[in-house]
Amino acid sequence: MSDLPESRRTAVRRGTRARIALWIVLVLVLLLIFAVAWLGARGFLAKRHLEQSVALVSTLRSEITNGNTSAVEQTVERLEDHASAARSLTSDPIWGLAQHTPFFGSNLRAVREVAVVVDDVAAGAVRPVSEVLGKLNGDAFVPENGRIDLQPLVDAQPAVARVTKTLVKAGGEADAIDTSATLSPVTSAVNQLRNALGTVTRQAATANTVVQLAPGMLGHDGDRAYVLLFQNNAELRAGGGIPGAVALLQVKDGAISLGDQAAGASFGPYHKPVLPLSAQTTSLYGDITGRYMQDVNLTPRFNVTGALAREMWKQKFGQQVDGVLAIDPVTLGYILRATGPVQLPTGDTLTSGNAAKLLLSDVYAKYPDTTVQDAFFASAASAVFEKVSSGGFDTKKFIAALSDGTKEGRLRLWSANQAEQKQIARTAVAGGLPTASAQTREFGVYLNDGTAAKMDYYLDKKVSVGSSVCRKDGRPTSVVEVTLKNAAPVDAAMSLPRYVTGGGDFGTEPGKIKTLMAVYAPPGAIYLGASQDGKGAALRTAMDGEHPVAQIETLLAPGQSTTFRVAFLGEAKFAKAGVQAESTPGVRQTKVEPLRFDCGEPVPVG
Repeated sequence: MSDLPESRRTAVRRGTRARIALWIVLVLVLLLIFAVAWLGARGFLAKRHLEQSVALVSTLRSEITNGNTSAVEQTVERLEDHASAARSLTSDPIWGLAQHTPFFGSNLRAVREVAVVVDDVAAGAVRPVSEVLGKLNGDAFVPENGRIDLQPLVDAQPAVARVTKTLVKAGGEADAIDTSATLSPVTSAVNQLRNALGTVTRQAATANTVVQLAPGMLGHDGDRAYVLLFQNNAELRAGGGIPGAVALLQVKDGAISLGDQAAGASFGPYHKPVLPLSAQTTSLYGDITGRYMQDVNLTPRFNVTGALAREMWKQKFGQQVDGVLAIDPVTLGYILRATGPVQLPTGDTLTSGNAAKLLLSDVYAKYPDTTVQDAFFASAASAVFEKVSSGGFDTKKFIAALSDGTKEGRLRLWSANQAEQKQIARTAVAGGLPTASAQTREFGVYLNDGTAAKMDYYLDKKVSVGSSVCRKDGRPTSVVEVTLKNAAPVDAAMSLPRYVTGGGDFGTEPGKIKTLMAVYAPPGAIYLGASQDGKGAALRTAMDGEHPVAQIETLLAPGQSTTFRVAFLGEAKFAKAGVQAESTPGVRQTKVEPLRFDCGEPVPVG
């Protein structure tokens, strides 16, 4: 080598370095090919495991619904295996390094985070739930000898609380996954995970509230007593219907009995409200809200209704109860699906198919005497209650009945215990006012009867809501549309009982329906205007706490209908949130429909 000329030695060195560089490049290329192949294979396998996990969740939901506990255990094991495998496949060093590469890295990182969340949920939520369900099946809630065994609920409290905490944590982790630079399939998968976790977390939170509250409220830690309001939807109140009958529920370690009963009309009238009312409640609904048991639910705030009803019961019977529960005849009809028909002392048979019609319409023709009507309502409630307390019902249908009643706003609960009420306030049974969040902006449509009769049996209602961003500042414009129709027969003034039409005694011509409607927006909204049948509407605006309220009065003859549109301006931070509305549950509760609202349409101005 030393004998070679300098130029030759230089060329040799260059050639050697070139060959080394080529080998290095070749090795790097091979490593890259290996890494891509490795990641591709593991990614494909991880994808299959995650897809299997999703499919098994659907299977698991069906098995839980059907009470198939043995199948649930097997499905949980398979779900855990798939979730764990997906996590393992996306956690090796090569995958970890690849997460930091341009373009592909963000996708790999998102897939890895999805796998971690799914595995955490499988181990920390699904497994504990399956173990609880093995001990706490539907039959555990069926009374035996008039008593519900509360111990299984008490035993389940720690596990259900942990499950809820795990799901809340998983939801936060899913929301934190960065999808700003991910491919569409990855982004879609992350969004599906977020939506699924959001739904399940809300359901788990509700279940946790029930499990934590039920034992205490059912007398596990001491006797309880509750006032039960039977709301009559034929004469609407914002919170449901006029409390035509009132009863006492006595609870002792899971044993529930029906105590004193009284007509709603037998309470008061009191010289002044039994409890102080806010100036806004008085302005919107009058001081009669606190002076008559039949008017305590003129306000949609059930926490106010509950406190007033509790105090009226105390003043009449001298007993301080622990809370207030409200139910209506439509819900009784749902419960009759689970219990089957019941016989009444009058000889009438109450069924799921005739409950609403019999209790809200036929009774007034069959029994003109109001005293007999009150006794009839009380006997119907007692008959259904006795059937339930004896355990004579189908558990799944009973739970479905309570769920349907709650979703439609027919079941309400308030506790005088502040700690309990704080938990109840987060549930659908609380009867709270509309709220706004990043996910949903809620509106409320509340109806109060102005006829002072039972004509609301014939009042049909349709509610729609929509929203669009029409302003440069990003604030959304939302429109609530309400159509009311008097579906009574044309000859209602003559063909219907005087007690139903009111006979004109309170200023409304027989056959017509007078309704006082209040449309509530969530806090932070601003009233824009309203129209009636396409023309400007005269109405009253007010506030109920932080909620803007538009109050409108209608008077409809048989066959007549009218449509209102009320517009509100929302906050920009909630512009992407969906919109929905709740409304006073009538005899026939229709689903709230989406409203097509285009920025080109004129906004109601009033």
